[in-house]
Amino acid sequence: MTRATRADACGAFILADVQRLIPEPGQGLVGMTFQPTPASSRTSSTANPRKTWEMKMDKEFDIIVFGANGYTGRLATQHLLEDYGLGGELTWAMGGQFESELAEARDAIGAPADTPLVVADATDPDSLQKLVGRTRAVLTTVGPYQLYGSGLVAACAQTGTDYLDLCGEPHWMRRMIDVHESQAQASGARIVFSCGFDSIPSELGVWFCQDTARKVLGAPVPRVKGRVRAYKGGVSGGSIASATSTTAALKKDPSLAAVINNPFGLTPGFEGPSQPSITESTTDPDVGDLVPFMVGAVDVQNVHRSNILQGYAYGRDFVYDEMMVVDTNESATLPDATAPSAGSFKSGEGPTPAERKSGLFDMLFIGIAADGRNVRVSVKGNEDPGYASTPKMIAESAVGLVRAPDVPGGIWTPGAALKGRLVDRLQQHAGLAFAVEG
Repeated sequence: MTRATRADACGAFILADVQRLIPEPGQGLVGMTFQPTPASSRTSSTANPRKTWEMKMDKEFDIIVFGANGYTGRLATQHLLEDYGLGGELTWAMGGQFESELAEARDAIGAPADTPLVVADATDPDSLQKLVGRTRAVLTTVGPYQLYGSGLVAACAQTGTDYLDLCGEPHWMRRMIDVHESQAQASGARIVFSCGFDSIPSELGVWFCQDTARKVLGAPVPRVKGRVRAYKGGVSGGSIASATSTTAALKKDPSLAAVINNPFGLTPGFEGPSQPSITESTTDPDVGDLVPFMVGAVDVQNVHRSNILQGYAYGRDFVYDEMMVVDTNESATLPDATAPSAGSFKSGEGPTPAERKSGLFDMLFIGIAADGRNVRVSVKGNEDPGYASTPKMIAESAVGLVRAPDVPGGIWTPGAALKGRLVDRLQQHAGLAFAVEG
């Protein structure tokens, strides 16, 4: 099984570019405009939950999949169709910029001709207001989010509409937290970033590890190691577009690297203890040789945000890192991510169904107590992480969220919002497996 893959070449390339653009010591953070969100405002909502939920129940749809004409959006829509049907207890619609493209996507997945199609433009605030006015939640796959997501987040935060995306762009997420978290808390909107492979397996893997530690060791552990034991899948065109946009943003404003490279970049107002480096190859006595993992940086950030959103459930001194295990039976040499043969697709394109089925991922989480005792758990997926598992992860996150009236408004991670309920959904509907290992 190949463990250091073409996908990691993309991550290594971007990670190296971020490192290169970090200001040198003594230069300061010139141009840094991020403002901390007061710690007291992150864990409570000012909205009346009952009133907010009653208002949401009056909406025409439970979920609109925005970007349903694109590759990932189409697969998320297909999952809703196959697992929940149309016109049943769960009501949903397909959304996008052009009705003709939505109709084509509808026919391609075998959806009925009367499947609702909602036309909206990510760059048109008026059309976005009409979109969010019709639904309880918007599941959006229209990225890069730093280019096409800000208006939709603003509309959702203002109107109390739930929002879910696949974002792995931490500087943009931090901006949205700083600008919209208080408004989302007041309106009752649940804004949920990173609902795909980055970073659900990592966030819920740590949650499951800590839940296991409480049961086995009697308390959460201060240290968890995330180790990617296997990864087989391609690099999506959307991921490449996001990486390209992030690189461009960094070159325009190098101070953004201070957020992108900070493990606590998504926890404004809180800076935890020093964290292990995830940018250099190393050796772990528990698993062997390690190399940087392509989305390790944003996964680490989301895990730390998840911790504070749960009221520091893992402690204020919690330490987490995420790396990929090198398969000693195969070459760990990473190919050139910029080469045409780097294993990626153009935006809107993707592998065949057979190719999606041939993918997989396997992640190990080792929780270590202060006295050295430990627990081990795994999270595994049986399909291509980015192209097959991700659409199901975000779809199940959306279904779980609209069925969770107890989650207050604010800017969330999916695991912190839904915890074990999402673990159950992913095992039942998305092909993921959570297990305790000996």
